[in-house]
Amino acid sequence: MVQLISHPAHPPSAVRSIEARLVSFDASWLRVRWKIMGCGKLVVPAFAGKGRADELWKTTCFELFLQAPNDAGYIEINLSPSERWNVYDFSGRREGMIERPMPREPDCTIRLGTDMAIFDAAIPATGLPPAPLKAGFTAVIEEQGGVKSYWAVMHNADAPDFHDPACFLEEVAAPSAA
Repeated sequence: MVQLISHPAHPPSAVRSIEARLVSFDASWLRVRWKIMGCGKLVVPAFAGKGRADELWKTTCFELFLQAPNDAGYIEINLSPSERWNVYDFSGRREGMIERPMPREPDCTIRLGTDMAIFDAAIPATGLPPAPLKAGFTAVIEEQGGVKSYWAVMHNADAPDFHDPACFLEEVAAPSAA
């Protein structure tokens, strides 16, 4: 489990903590989970059905960055509780962004309780670069009243920057046989 912290310039209203983790990785799926504590004011985007969409970060969404060791390029995976998603390739830090082809759509599910929310995603493994990889978990959280907070492993700048390679800390080993 990776503890995410909110950017100090954008504090949350009610959210107390967010944890993220790699659940499993096999030949078919990379499964990841985010756990939000204090979700009472969470804005959950309305169901939109599966499909690619841009600018998911404008409301609650979850992001995963994957980078091969010693590579300037990386991929950004955006996942929304609306079930919209997108995956981008970058040739360098915030450079050369293009949509990455995916063999099928990710599966996303949010479960809401009174104080805790769980967001699970399964990303097609055959659409990802070969492991081992470094991963960075992030989240944009919108709460009632338009309050937005930006969550990552660390924040090294005055403004949120999820593309900071210093945040790509988690090890993703090669998939298990399944």
